[in-house]
Amino acid sequence: MAERSFKKEVELLRLGAGQEFKGEGILAVTKALLQSGVNYVAGYQGAPISHLVDVLSDASDILDELGIRFEMSANEATAAATLAASVNYPLRGAVTFKGAVGTNVASDALANLSSSGVTGGALIILGEDYGEGSSIMQERSHAYAMKSQIWLLDPRPNLPSIVRAVETGFALSEASHTPVMLELRIRACHVYGSFTARDNVRPAFTMQDARSSPRRATDRIVLPPASYQHEREKVEQRWPAAVKFIQDNRLNEIFDGEADDIGIIVQGGLYNTVMRALKTVGLADAFGETRVPVYVLNVTYPLVDPEVLGFCDGKRAVLLVEEGQPEFIEHAINTILRRAGAPTRCEGKGMLPLAGEYTGAVVKAGLVKFLQAWRPDLLPASAAAANAAVETAMALVAPNVQGRPPSFCTGCPERPIFAAIKLTERELGRHHISCDIGCHLFSALPPFEIGNTVMGYGLGGAGAAALASAEGKRAIAILGDGGFWHNGLVSSVGNAVFNKSDAVQIIIDNGYSAATGGQDIMSSEADNRQRATRNTIERAVRGVGVGWVRTISRTYDLRRMRDALREALLTATKGPKVIVARSECMLNRQRRERPLMNQRIKAGLRTVQERFGVDPDTCTGDHSCIRLSGCPSLTIAPNPDPLRREPVTKVMQSCVGCGLCGEVAHAAVLCPSFYRATIVSNPSRWDRLRAAIRNRLISALQRRMARSSAAGARA
Repeated sequence: MAERSFKKEVELLRLGAGQEFKGEGILAVTKALLQSGVNYVAGYQGAPISHLVDVLSDASDILDELGIRFEMSANEATAAATLAASVNYPLRGAVTFKGAVGTNVASDALANLSSSGVTGGALIILGEDYGEGSSIMQERSHAYAMKSQIWLLDPRPNLPSIVRAVETGFALSEASHTPVMLELRIRACHVYGSFTARDNVRPAFTMQDARSSPRRATDRIVLPPASYQHEREKVEQRWPAAVKFIQDNRLNEIFDGEADDIGIIVQGGLYNTVMRALKTVGLADAFGETRVPVYVLNVTYPLVDPEVLGFCDGKRAVLLVEEGQPEFIEHAINTILRRAGAPTRCEGKGMLPLAGEYTGAVVKAGLVKFLQAWRPDLLPASAAAANAAVETAMALVAPNVQGRPPSFCTGCPERPIFAAIKLTERELGRHHISCDIGCHLFSALPPFEIGNTVMGYGLGGAGAAALASAEGKRAIAILGDGGFWHNGLVSSVGNAVFNKSDAVQIIIDNGYSAATGGQDIMSSEADNRQRATRNTIERAVRGVGVGWVRTISRTYDLRRMRDALREALLTATKGPKVIVARSECMLNRQRRERPLMNQRIKAGLRTVQERFGVDPDTCTGDHSCIRLSGCPSLTIAPNPDPLRREPVTKVMQSCVGCGLCGEVAHAAVLCPSFYRATIVSNPSRWDRLRAAIRNRLISALQRRMARSSAAGARA
């Protein structure tokens, strides 16, 4: 189950011509695909476009009605390779995945696709995950567009612009026989708005037509001498065709302003941010009317030389707002201007930061610097002073603001795995640990502080390959089930078998691709009518030759986890050793069980929940339980004993009753202060009678203790 269901919203995809579509950016993209007559869609989930895959899954009935093939791909390379159907046939295809990391994985397929060229429109929808909200390395997709000669669209973040970009993206691809990338930033994916819908289009040329009449062309196969021909086609035919299409269809936009001796050139995705910055200094209104001319690059690659020169004509300077580094667009525009002998100065990274997300405050600061240098008369006197005050305040505040690193959810079944590693290291010493992409990477942060390196999704085992000899301490590698099916079965486990690695690989099986939104994968226990699930990881690793495998079916059993890890590190058996640690993702489990539990309670049915607590009289106050489990529901509280100063541990109401805190206390031989409480809603008569008997018995014992204490005091 994904973290969000779109079962209700997908009915909007049935809207016809002239009707108003109101919804989220991701839904608008899906509607635009249907309006464009797409034949097939594939994708790999990953923020910020995870929900596009989820929408397509929930819209399976609509896709079937239109004859559209949809696949949740094993990884981004699989998705990109799906576009091969558009090479020889007039089939429109779209794939989607997370920007920089997705293009890393898919680069081989994308390069071959771009070299071959396409007959049908091929659209690659990228979630551009750049900036402070990103969980990945800070890179841009722009470099891949340039490297492989794939045109890159970056539309203004409003629904009509996004829909037009999807529809014209297919047309641009077909006009230039080149695949097209469409990048959407996080905010664009989830922006709300409206547009006038058109009818969905059932493709005229179908997948059945392609299967019935296979086509091939030797010159589309990437082998010499065709590969050299492809390179010439890109420069001599495809590029000019793309530039002509962009010009003829006015994909880029110019917004005029009275201050025509200066201007702003901006990536389409940053248009809203620039307009907000202009408004805050009094040079634009909330409806987009601006006093400074703005040239919006809805197509950031290729640039159109005549458009750039036309916009810069008569201007002393322009400010280029290009997020990220290197400054590809700034280099290109300076080249265009210098080659033409234009006197216009292009200001970019000299006014704005070299790297980092261009937030409203960042863009405003750069805009003020630009205006101070070229048109100070346009700048209100208060703006420069306010800008300086903000910079001073940020310099003072920044060192004192505490970071908020990501952490595991309450009750996460991965916590006990890392607690077991800490307990094992207490006995056997520290080991080299190779991490992987996924929730489990949070273990690198306090309180666990486990892990030396991370190399990529499914590459945890491969990251330990150089240290996997049979001498000395064994290296440990960690993979998630999502990464395992994405790439790890071959690259980590199969590689270890082939090379007789002696490392230990822990595969965390929480039942979903949890880090990307809780989508089902091959080993999920869910009964998925559209896909094959319940393929166990243990069978897969034994199938590629791993002999030593242990499956722990309940990760919260901390002793078993610790003992299995200890055995793997000390066994005389050579070769790769795999521990499959299984427990369902608590977040998904709560999403499924809480609504059902609330329904039972409202219906008056007996419902039992478990919660844990800490006896403040027993708690020693050393907080080892917090350091070993790191659960967000554990905190500290004032000690109720006036003779003790150290705060005690407290369990908050967010507890989900996983029991790890108690397991940690027992396995690590900590204080026995944890207790388990059973909360019964709508109790039965037997529950009430039993509770009454317990209360009377406890009261009697308390009175007896009080009498004994009083007698002792008198003596």
